Amino acid sequence: MYTSAASQQLGITVLRLSLAAVWISHALLKLLVFTLPGTAQYFASIGFAGWLAYPVFAFELLGGMALLLGFYARQVALALLPVMAVAAWVHLPNGWVHTSAGGGWEYPVFLMAASLALYLLGDGAAALKRSPALLPAFFFGDAMDVAK
Repeated sequence: MYTSAASQQLGITVLRLSLAAVWISHALLKLLVFTLPGTAQYFASIGFAGWLAYPVFAFELLGGMALLLGFYARQVALALLPVMAVAAWVHLPNGWVHTSAGGGWEYPVFLMAASLALYLLGDGAAALKRSPALLPAFFFGDAMDVAK
C-alpha cells in the first residue's frame, strides 16, 4: 500500500488538530463549567493539592494552543502525557468505560496513545515551529525518526 508523503503529513495534522481541540476543551471545561475554584475543590477531594488545578488548567490550555499552531507539537504532545497519565490513574477505580459513573480510564489512555503517536510521527503540515530536541532519534537512534 502506497501513501504519499503529503497525505501522511495531512493525517498527522488531523491528529495534531484533534488533540489540540481536546486539550483546549478540557481546559475550558475547567474554567467555564466547573470553574477553577471548583476544579481545585475536586483536586483536593481526590487527594491532590487544590492549587494544582491552576497550573494543570494553564498547561492544558497552553499545550492545546501550541498543538493547534504546531508550535513544538511533538515535544508538547510528549510533555502532556503525564497529565493524562494522572487522569487515567484517577479514573482507574471507575472501570474501563469513560461513560461510567465518575468516568473510566479508557479515554485518558486513548489520549495518551494518540499523544504518543503524534510525538513519534512528527509535527504534521503547517507547523509553525519545529525542533529537533527530544525527538525519537534522540532516544532510539535515527531508524526511529520518521520525520527525516
